[in-house]
Amino acid sequence: MKILLPPSETKRQGGSAAVLDLDSLALPALGSARAQVVEALVALSDDPDAAARVLGLSARQLGDVEVNRQLRTAPTMAAVDRYTGVLYDALDAATLDAAARRWLGAHVLIHSAPFGPVGALDRIPSYRLAAGTALPGVPPLRRHWASVTSAALSGESCILDLRSEAYVALGPVPTSVSSAYVRVVTDAGRALNHFNKKAKGALVRTLAAERPRVRTIDGLLRWAGERGVPLRPTDDPSVLELIGEG
Repeated sequence: MKILLPPSETKRQGGSAAVLDLDSLALPALGSARAQVVEALVALSDDPDAAARVLGLSARQLGDVEVNRQLRTAPTMAAVDRYTGVLYDALDAATLDAAARRWLGAHVLIHSAPFGPVGALDRIPSYRLAAGTALPGVPPLRRHWASVTSAALSGESCILDLRSEAYVALGPVPTSVSSAYVRVVTDAGRALNHFNKKAKGALVRTLAAERPRVRTIDGLLRWAGERGVPLRPTDDPSVLELIGEG
C-alpha cells in the first residue's frame, strides 16, 4: 500500500550538500515533467518582479524568489523532513526510529507542486510553488501534472489518499487502482479543518511506528479496528472517515 500526502507551504531550510537529482526521485516516469517545471521556476526567478507576481508573494516573502533561483544547486534533505506545519509536526518523522523511517520511504509519497509525488526519503531542496500557480512556459500545473501523474500511479496496487483536493487534482488516482480518499471528521460526522492535518499526520506516524502488513483497504480497516485507530468506512467504498479532535 502507498500513502499519498500533501506538501506544506512551510518548509525547513538547509540540508546537506547533495543537490537535487531528478533521476533519483520516486516515480521516474515523471522525470521530463519535473524537469520542465524546475526549468520554468528557475527561469522565472531571473525576474524578481515577475516572480513575485506569478507566485503571489508579499513584500516579506520576496526571499523565496532567490530560493527558487537556486533550486538546482541548493542543499537538499528528505522530503518528510523538509516540510513543516500541522501535519508534519504531528508526523514528527525526525523522532521515528530507523525502521519506521525506512517504512516511510517505502510506503509514503508526498505530492509536491514542482516535482510531483516524491518518496518520503527522496532528497529535495526548499522551494516556493503552490498547486494553483501558472508558470510561464508551462501549462497550468493541473493540466501539466494530472495525466502523467495518474499514469505513474497506475502501477500501484493500493493507495490511501490523504491529499488535499488541490493536490488530488494534480494527479487523480486512476480507477484501475484500489484506493480510498480519507476525510477527517468529528465523531458526529462534521468535517474538520485545522485538525484535519493533525489527524492525518498522527495516522501516518502510527502506521510507520507499527508497520502493519496490510495490502488492501479492508486490511487497513481491520488493523485500525484492532488497534483502536479511529478510521472507519462510509457508504462510499472509495471514502474513509478518520475521526479527529474538534
